[in-house]
Amino acid sequence: MSDSRRLRGTTLSRARMATIGGGIVVGGIALAVLAVTVLSGGLAALAVVAGLVLVVSGAGRLLWAARRRKVDLLPWLCFGWLVLLGVVAVLAPWLPFPEGRDATAALTEPIFLDPLKYGDHVLGTNGAGLDMLTRAVFGARTSLVISLTAIVIGIAVGGLVGVVAGFYRKGVDRSIGIVTNAVLAVPPLILLIALAAILAPNIRNMAFALAALTIPGMIRIARASTISFAQREFVLAAHAMGASRARIMLRELVPNVALPLFSMAVVTISALIVAEASLSFLGLGIAQPEPTWGNMIAEAQAGDTVEEHPFILLVPGVFLFLTVFSFNLLGEKAQRRWDPRSAKL
Repeated sequence: MSDSRRLRGTTLSRARMATIGGGIVVGGIALAVLAVTVLSGGLAALAVVAGLVLVVSGAGRLLWAARRRKVDLLPWLCFGWLVLLGVVAVLAPWLPFPEGRDATAALTEPIFLDPLKYGDHVLGTNGAGLDMLTRAVFGARTSLVISLTAIVIGIAVGGLVGVVAGFYRKGVDRSIGIVTNAVLAVPPLILLIALAAILAPNIRNMAFALAALTIPGMIRIARASTISFAQREFVLAAHAMGASRARIMLRELVPNVALPLFSMAVVTISALIVAEASLSFLGLGIAQPEPTWGNMIAEAQAGDTVEEHPFILLVPGVFLFLTVFSFNLLGEKAQRRWDPRSAKL
């Protein structure tokens, strides 16, 4: 009898959770539809975001009821957002977007159109009649290219130097440590502004400048991981079998050090995106008319644009927030899984 009561209670709790989840999903969809059809401007955008949050929360409850265990949808949504953003950014030149970069080609377009009201301009237009969705997508293209190039350079250079420092130790380790500490002693923003002032503001130079910030951190992580793995059985066995030092580093240590570096890289990408946006906002990064999230936010600060048309700030801000949040969340998940130092915390 007790088993049947427990089963009946479980069934009722699952049914109750499914009912609550379905109601939240319906409410979220209704709120989003209301925002699109009735509200306007920044209030409409906030209502759409609130509706999406409700839909996600309700969907999580529905999955809990279906699978009998808690399901964390947030990492999957973050991963989906990054995949969608990356695919659209790569295909942006070939997609049928309205004009978003050439102001002379948008002279006949209306200016400051509210988002979610016009079919051709889903996220509205700015003061030059340029489409905000197009500008946000091309801004993502610029930010992702710069950040990913910088992190690849940082992993390649910092990872190899760190492995060498951790493997040889002694004088090699001390010399590399002195250079690394000297670079880390300079405030990152000051170093980045100095490099941006010296180099021409293009994508290649911005990537190199941001890579300079990532290399010292990657060296430290690779060095610490190498010291940890250097005493493992597989490395000692390679020593005993007469393998060369280069072979041990490349075949035994680098593959094991790569996972902690990769997990750290996912988090670092978010910091690089913010750094690139900050430089563009200050006028030291990619300049107009090429859109980036930073110079789009700077454009919204001009005059009374924010007060009269808040969506000009909200569109790049939301894109920036969602991307940075997604990289941070997925990076933390990767660190817990692949970085042995994080597992002990």
